[in-house]
Amino acid sequence: MKLSIVNYGAGNIKSIQFAFQRLGYEAILTDNPEEIKTSDKVIFPGVGEASSAMIKLQQSGLDQLIPTLKQPVLGICLGMQLMCKHSEEGDTKGLGIFDVNVKQFSNQVKVPQMGWNTISNLKSDLFKGIKEKEHMYLVHSYYAEQCEASIATSDYELEYASALENGNFYGVQFHPEKSSKAGEQLLKNFIEL
Repeated sequence: MKLSIVNYGAGNIKSIQFAFQRLGYEAILTDNPEEIKTSDKVIFPGVGEASSAMIKLQQSGLDQLIPTLKQPVLGICLGMQLMCKHSEEGDTKGLGIFDVNVKQFSNQVKVPQMGWNTISNLKSDLFKGIKEKEHMYLVHSYYAEQCEASIATSDYELEYASALENGNFYGVQFHPEKSSKAGEQLLKNFIEL
């Protein structure tokens, strides 16, 4: 199993790498298009600000590569948001893999949402063996709106899409690598897709 983590300078990718090691898999960190294209599974992480992360993707040409991938791809946190059409953060045009916009939480709630929240309305093999209302760990100020691609929702000020799926592309707003047993199960499910 060749597992690649897209390394474009936006993310704490070490913790994702360690999470796969705990499951018995070696994930390589790479920005090499050939390595990514020939991987069995691809993880697209992201922590930080959308517009600067998108610039890094464009500089390396990964913005062109990622939407063409045919194997299962998992976007995590900002990675998922960059796979959407547009983000209010830095008025950023996304990769357009998910037909949904990313909005900012209002100042009526504490931003960022940081900590544990439940996921509901689970609709994908990505959630095999994970219960409704399971807790996952989140850190984010922006959210993907509810849409047809939604395969899980969370509630914070409003109900939003905490996971998305379109063909071979998956995205999760939460951090599975920091979400205890349920997060570990999700990564295992992704490997088995």
